[in-house]
Amino acid sequence: MNKNNNNKKKIIIILICVFLLSGCTKQLKDEDKNVVTNKSTGQSITENIICKPKNKDVIKIYEENNVKISKLPDCDNFNPLTNYEGLWTSIFVKPLAWVILKIGKLLNSYGASIIITCLLIRLILMPVTKKTAIQSELIKKAQPELEKLEKKYKGKESQEDQAKKAQEMMMIYQKYKINPLSGCLLSFIQLPLLFAFLESINRTPALFENNFLVFQMGTTPWVGIFQNHNYWYILLIILIIGTTFISFRKTLKDQSGPTATQMKYTIYFMLAMISVASLTLPAALGIYWITSSLFTILQNLYVERKK
Repeated sequence: MNKNNNNKKKIIIILICVFLLSGCTKQLKDEDKNVVTNKSTGQSITENIICKPKNKDVIKIYEENNVKISKLPDCDNFNPLTNYEGLWTSIFVKPLAWVILKIGKLLNSYGASIIITCLLIRLILMPVTKKTAIQSELIKKAQPELEKLEKKYKGKESQEDQAKKAQEMMMIYQKYKINPLSGCLLSFIQLPLLFAFLESINRTPALFENNFLVFQMGTTPWVGIFQNHNYWYILLIILIIGTTFISFRKTLKDQSGPTATQMKYTIYFMLAMISVASLTLPAALGIYWITSSLFTILQNLYVERKK
């Protein structure tokens, strides 16, 4: 059983790598091979944008670095089916950018468009992600029997004993209708979505040039706070960390048994990494992350109420 799970995890990792390596953002570099940044926003300028910028300062940066943008379509007229650039870009990035642009034009707000697009995708995926949340409840029910199994085979490392342990564990999983791989399913879905949103934001000038509420969407909180002295970005960081922690809280609460401490350390490590990353990611991605975390919180509450 463990061998099959390991094989499936390897396949998932390979698939992620294939998609991620088949096309990605290229950062614009100057003659000295230094990454070109927009001084007012702190954002690294993307070389392979998918449509024309409108901001005069951004256009000037491209012209000074000899990047031809005249042949690019206006963002309002962008067509995701033109100029094939590989599986990742053609299947995820361009269609997602097109949806955000269309909804943004309709609402006259690209920030609101990112929120709506995120909610639509999460609603479409809800049958799958809800199963993951339900599986968490089933594992909690099976935890006492899994703990007894761990005690029973503690110190027994022979191949025969481990085979018996795996067989008995499978019987417990079957009893409670637990799918061992379901725990990583949400992460598997979320990771490509996160990268797709980041790529779409970085490669679409209409998204990173605009404002939403008090935030310039291409600006990182680090630049917003320390360079532009816009302290509203502190609120953005607090919301990112707060909603992420609350969305993880159910997982933390459900942990028990021999692996609980290790799992809790892993979750706290992830939370620390997200907290650090929140300083250097564009505000538009922060808006997406907060929306997604809030959806996860509400979905967990729904599953608990149904239980």
